[in-house]
Amino acid sequence: MKIPRLLAISSPEASPGPVWRRWCNDLGAAGVDGLQVRRKGASDRDLLDLAIAARACAGAPETLLINSRLDIALAAGADGVQLPATGLPIARVRRALASVTSTPLLVGRSTHHPDEVRAARDEGADFALFGPVFETPSKAGVLAARGLAALKQAVDTGLPVIALGGIDAVHAERVLDQGAWGLAAIRWFADPAAASSDFAALNARWSRS
Repeated sequence: MKIPRLLAISSPEASPGPVWRRWCNDLGAAGVDGLQVRRKGASDRDLLDLAIAARACAGAPETLLINSRLDIALAAGADGVQLPATGLPIARVRRALASVTSTPLLVGRSTHHPDEVRAARDEGADFALFGPVFETPSKAGVLAARGLAALKQAVDTGLPVIALGGIDAVHAERVLDQGAWGLAAIRWFADPAAASSDFAALNARWSRS
């Protein structure tokens, strides 16, 4: 299992079918190493179908995460689960996993404050998503941008932090300069081929480090 550097988050409109499978393959071809399946309001069947299709795509990103749903992650053979900030205690998730599988799964926590990252570290999370770092339409009027200073505080906890919120090619270097492990977004990954040169440059940077 590998904590992804480039984490694509599925669109709220994602649905099982040829378009989904093509997008999953395009992500892998562009050098994206992580995919989080997140579709709030989707039926259990649709969410499972999305996850199974992503897992079945030979060219899809290496690491497949499922948002919130441990049961779907297990049923789809995913690599991990992304827990919300107020989600299940990580120790309980670890115990549940140990009772049904000997294969270790990544457990991430979504966070919005450095203190939450610190708590996730102490709970035993493998990594944290932290954001929104910059203003983003999906959080407009809901969560204010946390900024680079807060991101640096989150990174200083020692837990691998994947930055989320307004992340694109313009902001990527600024985020990585704060020590973030990786980058996550929805819009930036919508057309993987169009951003493939951005992803290649970032992967080259990581390969040198």
